[in-house]
Amino acid sequence: MTAPAPATVTELLLRLGDVHDRGLATVDATPDETGEVAWSWAEHVQLSADRAALLDALLDGDGPRHFGVLLDNVPEFSFLLGAAALSGSVLVGLNSTRRGEALARDIRHADCRIVVTNTRNRELLDGLDLGDIAVLDIDSDEWAALLEPHRSSPIPNPAADPEDLLMLVFTSGTSGDPKAVRCTHRKIAFPGTMLSERFGLGTSDVVYLAMPMFHSNSIMAGWSVGLAAGAGIALRPKFSASRFLRDVRRFGATYANYVGKPLSYVLATPEQPDDANNSLRFMYGNEGSSGIVDQFSRRFDVRVSDAFGSTEGGVAISPDPAAPAGALGRLPAGVAILDRDGNVCAPAEFDADGRLINGDVAIGELVNTNGPGAFAGYYNDPDADADRMRDGKYYSGDLGYLDVDGFVYFAGRTSGWLRVDGENLAAAPIERILLRYPAFRRVAVYATPDPAGGDQVMAAVVPDGDFDAAQFAKFLGAQPDLGPKQWPRFVRVCADLPQTATFKVLTRVLAAEGTQCNDPMWIRSGDGFERA
Repeated sequence: MTAPAPATVTELLLRLGDVHDRGLATVDATPDETGEVAWSWAEHVQLSADRAALLDALLDGDGPRHFGVLLDNVPEFSFLLGAAALSGSVLVGLNSTRRGEALARDIRHADCRIVVTNTRNRELLDGLDLGDIAVLDIDSDEWAALLEPHRSSPIPNPAADPEDLLMLVFTSGTSGDPKAVRCTHRKIAFPGTMLSERFGLGTSDVVYLAMPMFHSNSIMAGWSVGLAAGAGIALRPKFSASRFLRDVRRFGATYANYVGKPLSYVLATPEQPDDANNSLRFMYGNEGSSGIVDQFSRRFDVRVSDAFGSTEGGVAISPDPAAPAGALGRLPAGVAILDRDGNVCAPAEFDADGRLINGDVAIGELVNTNGPGAFAGYYNDPDADADRMRDGKYYSGDLGYLDVDGFVYFAGRTSGWLRVDGENLAAAPIERILLRYPAFRRVAVYATPDPAGGDQVMAAVVPDGDFDAAQFAKFLGAQPDLGPKQWPRFVRVCADLPQTATFKVLTRVLAAEGTQCNDPMWIRSGDGFERA
């Protein structure tokens, strides 16, 4: 009889306490990264136990056992996450791209009692009003002195429950203030176990971790996968496209996770004749376009599985090899696409050129009608909880449409709804069309107010070289699946787009600026564009 899969991160970690031939590795701190630093899993478990004892001392007394971590992907992050699992504490992943009062707000909102950081990130906290919250620098003598009495502590074996809170992970905040998602042991251990089994990963594999560990993708599709497989984990402090393949070869990485644009960034590096000569077998993530996924797979001879999911985890869609180009996969049982009145949307209809012709009635919100799924709620945010869970259903905030064969297509966020001349449009399908234009590297589509009522379509674009308005207009006119109401009214030409640490575009920033910006702006005039 097969033993049940571990249901907690504590169990996953403690299983590795006697493993000495693999563990955690990272590049050294020299400028050219000539060497590596490594710890066996047995050493990792002991170091986590030492920090668990320290957390017990620091978080003693009244108040939630929450501690913030403001670190890149350095080994200490992994040790502290293990410490949280061994001490019943809650690690709060702090986004190092947040600044000033926004960062202070996250720390206070999550009820952090201490913040652990390093010299590199310590200055982000300078001048912030954190009250009596202690800030500890892992590069300092103070940190070494605090740890010293707890070295070689007994390894605890707490009775962790799958529903115990282990982490608070903030959402990306692309459409508003980030929300702290409650991540339980089950929410982290289950996907790690599921993915390690799906890809057949084991003790001879190495998981490459370059996505920021304060984000759910890195923890649930990377770190926990390594733990569940009993594999090695290789850390990259911050994602680097130019060092990706070198890292894969150096560490013998066989599996890597991603979210957002990393695949396209790696593809933008100069192609070499031996790119396919590497150890990587699987890439797993989300938000990679079908064209980019195909190019990456061919160039590096790796299987790329692009799934659909969110930090909240209320709706997840697995990739399906039978899915048409652009589709996420099959709509899971219990998930429906509902319009704004709560009715099931009509199936998508396409013309001979593949253009969606009934988006006004086909596009709606992905809703889990069976309940919350893996969503365990937000921390300290009852209004946001109520917005997600209504009448026993989980409203994802994601838009999609369904074809007659049951395949679902992503159409953006509910914040990306546009109402143009009385017709409901979604931003994501327009973005996909504009990204076909060979001179564009990045595109964001969003609403700007129409003085006559409703919205107008606005696009922010990052071109390769100068923007050629006449050529762009000619391109738009040649796209059979771009409806007349989907044409951008305004085009903002940018050097780059504001983004989160996981490469998601901060559309709310662009939308707030609207047409009042310093970038070159073009306005549609007839079938062309003129400088605004």
